[in-house]
Order: sequence, then structure tokens, then C-alpha cells
Amino acid sequence: MTKNNEHKNLNVPALRFPEFADKWEKGYFKDVCKITTGNKNTQDKDENGLYPFYVRSQNIERINSWTFDGEAILTAGDGVGVGKVFHYSIGKIGVHQRVYILSNFKCDGKYLYQYFSSRFYNRVKRMSAKNSVDSVRMEMIADMPLYLPSVGEQHKIGKLLALLDERISTQNKIIEKLQSLIKGLNDSLYKQYGNAITTSFSDLGHSYSGLSGKSSEDFGSGKPFITYLNVYSNSVVNENEYQYVRINDGEKQNIVQCGDVLFTLSSETPEEVGVASVYLGIDEVFLNSFCFGFHIDNKELAYPPYFSYYVSSTPFRKFIYPFAQGSTRFNLCKADFEKASIKLPSLNNQKHIYAILNSITGKIETEKNLLEYYTTQKQYLLRQMFI
Repeated sequence: MTKNNEHKNLNVPALRFPEFADKWEKGYFKDVCKITTGNKNTQDKDENGLYPFYVRSQNIERINSWTFDGEAILTAGDGVGVGKVFHYSIGKIGVHQRVYILSNFKCDGKYLYQYFSSRFYNRVKRMSAKNSVDSVRMEMIADMPLYLPSVGEQHKIGKLLALLDERISTQNKIIEKLQSLIKGLNDSLYKQYGNAITTSFSDLGHSYSGLSGKSSEDFGSGKPFITYLNVYSNSVVNENEYQYVRINDGEKQNIVQCGDVLFTLSSETPEEVGVASVYLGIDEVFLNSFCFGFHIDNKELAYPPYFSYYVSSTPFRKFIYPFAQGSTRFNLCKADFEKASIKLPSLNNQKHIYAILNSITGKIETEKNLLEYYTTQKQYLLRQMFI
């Protein structure tokens, strides 16, 4: 790769392969592909009675792989988003009239897909804003400028970025398999060792409420607090996802302590009530008002870090499910939940299980860091290798 510091004065990108030096040719989309609309009256509906590419349907999201042996799908606006590009390559598919089909490409398909990823969507959005419309007309796409290098350079750019896409896809699969492993192992170890201790949360410690007496003006600065989403999304509280709230001198608010188990109080579905996370930090931090905390006092029966895995296990989720009450929104019956009997492994086995599962968690974090590196690298190349 070579860096071109004078690319802004020439029709060339900032970064390109060293064997290419020619200027890129300016053209228009109507010169490199055929643009047509879908057919509102198509009979090719799926098993749910939906058009596979109906713009208002989330069903469009099922298109998740790229080969570019066929055609590209461009949304015209509305529910899915102006200018969002999807694609398909196999079979006959019905397309709604609010969706455009880009076909018969006269350039390298993989290159054009990467161009879609780098510049196309933002340019369509700017075009829509300039014309004060929330949709895209076919002639707007046809007259959109496009810079093209030689076929050889198109091929090399497309191939390089496609290889990086494959690596990102592989990295995602590695993470998914490790997450599946940790879930299966967690349930298996609990099934093998989880009947040693019969107790209840009320016997293990005490609960406390989240923030109280706060208005919208109190949020945005001050002391860190753990959000509902942080509890809901992480088995261990993510200390990089704190938000902030003003806590006045002398104000009485409960402070979360290391090892505390934090539970969501309500959700729109009973399956998502009582989702929990464990705080393992040392900072002075508070808890949002839509969750409650539980502090484990009895360290002879319970090892707090183990609960980061216990509360996400299948047996625990089945245990807590009946305590969700409601009709349109479900709330956790906290008093009954705390009194109900639970079963735990012995204290030593809790520590051993935690050590095993935490080592896999560390591996997952390493793989996620690699994924972030590859994704950042891809975004850099997309910015630098196109005009």
C-alpha cells in the first residue's frame, strides 16, 4: 500500500496499491448498472405472507451474506432507512415497488459492494436532505457520481476487503462458539454440583433500592451510576458504560458494593424480568431506580463472583420466571423471590466453577478485542481506498 498525500487534488484515493498510478474515471450509476423498481403486485410472498424485500418489513434484514452473483437491493426510504443496501444472489424473489433493484453491473461486483459500504449510504442521505425528501427517486440514484479505477485495481480492492470481511465473519463465529461453550458448561457444572446447599436470598444477605428522588435535571454529570441497560446486557457490570448523576452532600442514596448482585425489576416480557449482573469493581457507584441490589452478607455459603454465572444459568432463569407478575408490563415480586429456596454448589465448588468459566470469559474478551481491531481496520481502509 502507498499513501498519496496529494490525493485531494487528483481523482485518486488516499491509499492504494503501489502498482496502480492512473487517475480514477468519473462516471454515474446509470453508466455502470441498470436500476429498476420492484413490483407491488408480485406473487412471490414468503410463508408469512410478506414480500421478502418489502421496505416496511424487518424481513429484509434476513439478507446477511454477500456474493454479488446476482443483484443489489436498495431501499427507497420509509421504515428501513433511506439508501440502505441489501443484496441477494440465489432464487426468484419478489420486490416491493418502494425498493430499487440494481443489476447488470459493468464493474467488479465485490468492489462495488465495498463502495456501497464506504460512501454510498451517506451520499444517498445527503442527496435526500438536499432535495428535502425522506425517500430516494430512481433518477437521483441514476445521476449519482461514481469514481472508478481500472478493472484490475477494482478487483484487488474488492478482493482485499472481501478477505477482511471473511476474517471478521470468522471472528464473530469464534466469539459465538465460545459464548455457547460457556453457557453449556455453566448449566452442566450446575447440574453436577448445584444441589449441595439449600438456602434463599433472604438468608444470604439483604436487598436495597436504586436511586430515588431524582429528576431529569440531576442526570448528565456528577457521580457514576449503573444503568438498567448495563445490568440487563452484562453478567458483570461494565465499568465503561456508567452514566452520571448529581448526588448532593449529605444525600442518602444506596452505594453499590463489590460483589453485589443487581436485578432488573420489570420488563415487557416475563422472561426478561429479574435479569441480573454482578458488580466486581471498587468505585463509589450508584444504581438506577429501575433495578434493585442485593448484598451477600453470608460469605460462608456464597462466593459473590460466582453469581455472575449462576444468575444467567438456565436453572436460575427458570426459577425466577414465576415471580414475574403483570399483564402489559411485568414486575418482579421481590419479597416472594427473596424468600424462595434456591440451591447452590458448595462454597469451594462455586470458586472452582467461577475460575473455569472466568478463564473462558477472558478468552472471549480477547477475541472481542481482535474483532474490534479488524473492524476498525476495515473502516480505515474504506475511508482511505475510495473517492
